[in-house]
Amino acid sequence: MNFHIMTLFPEMVIQGLNTSIIGRAMENNLINIDAVNIRDYAFNKHNKVDDYIYGGGAGMLMQAEPVYLCYEAIAERIRLSKSGGDETKKPRVIYLTPQGEVFSQKKAEELSREEDLILLCGHYEGIDERVLEEIVTDNISIGDFVLTGGELPAMMIVDAVSRLIPGVLNNDVSAEFESFQDNLLEYPQYSRPEVWHGKRVPEILLSGHHANIEKWRHEQAVIRTKERRPDLLKNKDNYPFTE
Repeated sequence: MNFHIMTLFPEMVIQGLNTSIIGRAMENNLINIDAVNIRDYAFNKHNKVDDYIYGGGAGMLMQAEPVYLCYEAIAERIRLSKSGGDETKKPRVIYLTPQGEVFSQKKAEELSREEDLILLCGHYEGIDERVLEEIVTDNISIGDFVLTGGELPAMMIVDAVSRLIPGVLNNDVSAEFESFQDNLLEYPQYSRPEVWHGKRVPEILLSGHHANIEKWRHEQAVIRTKERRPDLLKNKDNYPFTE
């Protein structure tokens, strides 16, 4: 899978992602991350990409043309890479904005089925609305708060999506049984020693009875979800242990 990140700070993105599991996935060519500097497409000698806002207001706005030229360069590279594929399909472009749909595991699963994703990181007071209307297919938020730029949200999305790509995790099964699968938080987990600070590992986990263990884990996932994220239990009939 190919991630194309449009940003003013490509070093921040690459340094943040070029480690641990995501870094190994890049080394093994399971994913590719291309951080493209929007400033390279500025049309002035100072590589300036922002200007004052029409109608007044605090701060500066990213201009439409550098963003569009950057997008066009990426889209052209994607088109050229589609030998025998659908060269006319418009690439998926995600704009990271507090005004977007809140990112979720379900969205990560949907995006993991794409071959190419373009992520657009805003800065200053945002980006000229005209280019957003022209190129953006998805507006995504990581929560109801404001950051200084879209780089951190973009990195979070790359991480969440990448771990769903076959081969990225050493144990692909682990991606199937984590928080938010089936709208449940993950059950509590334990490792050695059996007793730590006077707290024992639940006996059921030492029993070797796999059916009972799975039943216990499901019950604990429902209980934990009810306590910490009751909003996820949209259909209580599916979860008999919520009482």
